[in-house]
Amino acid sequence: MQYADIIVDISVENLDKTYQYSIPPALCADAVIGVPVTIPFGNGNRSISGFIVGLSDVPKIAPERIKSILGIKDKGLPIEGQMIALAAFVKEQYGGTMNDALKTVIPVKKSVKQIEKRIVSSAVSKEKLQDAYIEAEKKKHKAKARLLLALMNSEEIEFEDIVNKLNISRTTINSLKESGIIQIESETKYRNPIASKTTDSYSISLNYEQQEIVSKVLKDYEEGIRKTYLIHGITGSGKTEVYMGIIDQVIQSGRQVIMLIPEIALTYQTVVRFYKRFGNRISILNSKMSAGERYDQIERAKNGDIDIMIGPRSALFTPFKDLGLIIIDEEHETSYKSEMPPKYHAREVAIKRGELSNASIILGSATPSLEAYKKAMDGEFELFHLTKRAKEAKVPMVSIVDLKEELKKKNKSIFSDLLRSLIEDRLRKKEQIMLFLNRRGYAGFVSCRSCGTAMKCPHCDISLTAHSTGVLKCHYCGYEIPTPNICPVCGSKYIAAFGTGTQKVEAMVLKEFPTARVLRMDADTTKNKLSYEEILSSFANGEADILIGTQMIVKGHDFAGVTLVGILAADLSLYANDYRAAERTFQLLAQAAGRAGRGELIGEVVIQTYQPEHYAVTTAATEDYVAFYEQEMNYRRLMKYPPAAHIMAILIQSKEEEVVILAADLLAGAVKEWLKAKVELINQDKPDEQNKFIEQGKFEFKEQDKFKEQGKIENYLENNEQDDNKPNISIIGPAPAGIAKMNDIYRRVLYLKEEQYEYLVEVKDFLEQYITVSEYFKKCNVQFDFDPMNSY
Repeated sequence: MQYADIIVDISVENLDKTYQYSIPPALCADAVIGVPVTIPFGNGNRSISGFIVGLSDVPKIAPERIKSILGIKDKGLPIEGQMIALAAFVKEQYGGTMNDALKTVIPVKKSVKQIEKRIVSSAVSKEKLQDAYIEAEKKKHKAKARLLLALMNSEEIEFEDIVNKLNISRTTINSLKESGIIQIESETKYRNPIASKTTDSYSISLNYEQQEIVSKVLKDYEEGIRKTYLIHGITGSGKTEVYMGIIDQVIQSGRQVIMLIPEIALTYQTVVRFYKRFGNRISILNSKMSAGERYDQIERAKNGDIDIMIGPRSALFTPFKDLGLIIIDEEHETSYKSEMPPKYHAREVAIKRGELSNASIILGSATPSLEAYKKAMDGEFELFHLTKRAKEAKVPMVSIVDLKEELKKKNKSIFSDLLRSLIEDRLRKKEQIMLFLNRRGYAGFVSCRSCGTAMKCPHCDISLTAHSTGVLKCHYCGYEIPTPNICPVCGSKYIAAFGTGTQKVEAMVLKEFPTARVLRMDADTTKNKLSYEEILSSFANGEADILIGTQMIVKGHDFAGVTLVGILAADLSLYANDYRAAERTFQLLAQAAGRAGRGELIGEVVIQTYQPEHYAVTTAATEDYVAFYEQEMNYRRLMKYPPAAHIMAILIQSKEEEVVILAADLLAGAVKEWLKAKVELINQDKPDEQNKFIEQGKFEFKEQDKFKEQGKIENYLENNEQDDNKPNISIIGPAPAGIAKMNDIYRRVLYLKEEQYEYLVEVKDFLEQYITVSEYFKKCNVQFDFDPMNSY
């Protein structure tokens, strides 16, 4: 017998309240997660609607007490069903519980009190209203007379305006209502976070390249073809205008659009441009908004009051009823990957949501992720190129400065001689400057300022991390060495960890250029709700000469007055303890360089680096993405790193150190035994002999008896189809996490490498089953992360 867990009230507060029903055999084929069903409910068995959120063959109570589903609705999958199906996809692909997945795709975190807007209007004819006014005047009822006179001059007035502006008491208003002279109607008043934006119109003519993309995508759309498209456009090539041209047609066809942006810092400029083009049919979501503002935007989307939602990752789950297009701008950004379980990637979940809602997907970036570009090369995505800057703007001139040579010239400043002279030149010309401090990955790495060598793990080819105990550790495999006092390559004493922040840079700028007007944009200066907008608008309005910041200043901003970008210590991100270090360096440098010369004046970029010959630096300077991609993919294939293969990180956490160590070892052992059993089954291709693997002791790790009793390993292997492609999983670790203890919680990590993603999902499913039946994991928390964006 098959059973279904059904939810009858879809809200965050009620996600835990599911009810189990049996599925009649005739309905089993159609009873999938997400479908709407009709069920008997309560003591009176009244017929109500619900949604299937889970399936099982195990009853939770006595089978004779379980009621049966009455029927399955066949009018297509409504938006609630789509979101539940999407949650099931997230749970299956990324691990965790169905409840966690549901809470991820249900956007509202808590209920918020709605704002009621009350409207007062006349309930009688104009003649009777005038008679009532004359009578109030005679009786010297001044408040009533004021209100009646106001209604004679205006058909309706807001209740709050009557109280606050006309200074009329609620008692007076209610007495007129009771006498039938006026009526009061209530409507929900939604907070609009962008209501104050400019209403100037915005239109632009597309160049040939832009128009070609718009025409091709819209032709597919009109013919019912739904694809995932990747737009690779150099910085300043006008990707936003392409998005707008496509969006315009999609919303005219009566469907809705979600546009994801990577960070809150992009919201101001992006929203202003969209508001000028599409008016109040757009809205935004971001973490700086109040709970009330977020609630209202979700309600506006549900009610059809808006057509376009703009926001970061969470905006992907906007409950539009007829979603036609999802755009992911700057798709390479790491913020599209969730750091909290379930650790989903917005790109893959967007593609799934597109399948469920019959929507097209557009990805855009000047520096696409290797994952997206590889899929385009493999034909999974359709690839477009934008090779020219919009409005005929010129590509900036780029200079690479070798900081090792600056050190030889006794220049120990953060400004090279070239950058200093160019800053002075721009200040004289009253042109603007951006100084970008590449701090990503800086913490804990050790490098030589004399020769540029960074200390790396010989096994994993990622930078070792300095620890206060005087050792350098690899956070992938646990390899460690003592921290050196001199460079092992050149013998220099200039080997140490790096430690320059934006405040220090600001102080140095003010010291070197005391007349300059300076703004700083980092985590400290953008804590308030409007900080981003205030800093960006101030710089855009020419109220500062120099803007200093970290990666948040280089992502998508368009300042026509900027003619110089200085990139300080460009290669810091090359030293991150992460296999994506070169990719992130290329992306940051190319994006930073792209901020210069976006107006009429030609821009100039200075890249300061200790490794001027590194391919990530040289290709970023020329914005040659294809050359970088080919070089980096060779490295990824050699090391079996994504996207050439896939990685699953397993993070194990516990308050007891011995528990976390044992649990990590058990999981590593379980993976090895699963791998043996799987390979042997594939070799034999005899499903009827699967039980033999238990009998022969092939599955030999602790707790095996308990595991056998519950039939988990047999059931698991029986339910997975045989495949001629054998799994070849590499196991790295377990080892202490980068932060081995956090808030009194001990942390260990295990990495699995495998070319086929499906095998890692199978292992994840198997380990989740093992964890549920093993006593050792009751004191542990285990998280799965597929193709992690950061090392643990």
